[in-house]
Amino acid sequence: MTLLSSLGRVSRSAPLASKLLLLSTLSGGSIVAYSDSNTEVNKKEEQKKKKVVVLGTGWAGISFLKDLDITSYDVQVVSPQNYFAFTPLLPSVTCGTVEARSIVESVRNITKKKNGEIELWEADCFKIDPVNQKVHCRPVFKDDPEASQDFSLGYDYLIVAVGAQVNTFGTPGVRENCHFLKEVEDAQRIRRGVIDCFEKALLPGLTEEQRRRKLHFVIVGGGPTGVEFAAELHDFIREDVTKIYPSVKELVKITLIQSGDHILNSFDERISSFAEQKFLRDGIDVQTGMRVLSVSDKDITVKIKSSGEVVSLPHGLILWSTGVGTRPVISDFMEQVDQGGRRALATNEWLQVKGCENVYAVGDCASIAQRKIKEDIANIFKAADVDNSGTLTMEELRDVVDDILVRYPQVELYLKSKHMRNVNDLLADSEGNERKEVDIEAFKLALSEVDSQMKTLPATAQVAAQQGAYLAKCFNRMEQCKEQPEGPKRFRTGGHHQFRPFQYKHFGQFAPLGGDQAAAELPGDWVSAGKSTQWLWYSVYASKQVSWRTRALVVSDWTRRYIFGRDSSRI
Repeated sequence: MTLLSSLGRVSRSAPLASKLLLLSTLSGGSIVAYSDSNTEVNKKEEQKKKKVVVLGTGWAGISFLKDLDITSYDVQVVSPQNYFAFTPLLPSVTCGTVEARSIVESVRNITKKKNGEIELWEADCFKIDPVNQKVHCRPVFKDDPEASQDFSLGYDYLIVAVGAQVNTFGTPGVRENCHFLKEVEDAQRIRRGVIDCFEKALLPGLTEEQRRRKLHFVIVGGGPTGVEFAAELHDFIREDVTKIYPSVKELVKITLIQSGDHILNSFDERISSFAEQKFLRDGIDVQTGMRVLSVSDKDITVKIKSSGEVVSLPHGLILWSTGVGTRPVISDFMEQVDQGGRRALATNEWLQVKGCENVYAVGDCASIAQRKIKEDIANIFKAADVDNSGTLTMEELRDVVDDILVRYPQVELYLKSKHMRNVNDLLADSEGNERKEVDIEAFKLALSEVDSQMKTLPATAQVAAQQGAYLAKCFNRMEQCKEQPEGPKRFRTGGHHQFRPFQYKHFGQFAPLGGDQAAAELPGDWVSAGKSTQWLWYSVYASKQVSWRTRALVVSDWTRRYIFGRDSSRI
């Protein structure tokens, strides 16, 4: 007891950093020493973690969080929603084909599976301060003074994935009188609005003209969202609503307005033509070559481009789906980093915001500014000409071809567009014969048109998801790649880039057209349309759900719709 008491007094009097607790085991007489300074070591290790702040929980943000190894980072997420939504199915939510809760998954449910803790705050980022490396945020709980205090977060790395907002092009009356389809709440409002139009049309005392106006549904924008909503609305009215409101079924009209010459102009021409013909058979009025001038609560004013005539169309409900615009926080940030006047944040091929090495932007809020090969032709030639002869042999060229194709993906696209097998074909002489060597002038001439194949990536979920996954992979290998770079050669400064640049892989796109028919454009110039494609669409969209829970709910909603039809209540 005397020994134990003495040890106890020593333990209590010693400083915390050097405390030693000596445990004497009576059976063996051995002594085990334990230093609680290990706790402080662990704390120091935690402090060494780089702080990563993620703005947004859309496709790009969630893909980044799902694939990131958070044991190496302190991760904080700021988003106005605490859920992820499978946005390609939003048109189905507007008509009750799929329920809203079936396509959303809590972000906390997604991140809790990670080996560590991710902090999430339900707030809007209203300002990014790249100089002081802070983001300023405002909670979404405006009705609670205690929970609406602005706050700031510091960061070592910032991932900007806030998406985009609807682009109204400054058209008068659009924000006041049109519905949008970007969020789950938008789809729910449209669903209530459609039912309200029918309920209003049944009220006594209305003229037939007034009933026709209330049952005229107008969609502005012939892209995938507008076309899918028109198809869903047509099926909903034909299969479900007219059975409940038989007295007004002859008064219903759906009009699709497109400023271009064709709908679905981002798809293959065969799909665009198939969609227009199907809509014609279904009675959906497709009006192309029209520009919207203004929108009121009762009419939409449009200008016919071919004739210059201005006409007004009465409406009961309008969906505005004409592309995306820049959010205010992104516009302000672009001004700070000398990118003012752009539609989206400019990043390099590694998704770093130009002018901010520790800020990355992914998804709809950003656009990759691909470097032009013509700016580096001289440096490429110099790096390849190892013997300084002033000409490149085919052997010297082969040593840098892989780096060129990775660093400048437009080269490969150009080769495919010209049906060339490799770079040797590109450098062939005027008669198509392979050259043994080329000088700088011939090299420049061969690559002079390559940059014409540079394309801006579309603002789609597929692009955003791939960017988020790519960025997570880079973060997971950041320390390793500092020592062993895996990227292509740096033709200007020598050495290698730390990572391979982002390369988008297009896996195809679908366009549901109603009536259990869909169109698909898949890699390899493969185009398909019809009922079999609709079942392919079902399988792909079910497999792409973020969890088994949402997968099961979506499939059960589709099954319910086939058996019982859609729910037409206003809830």
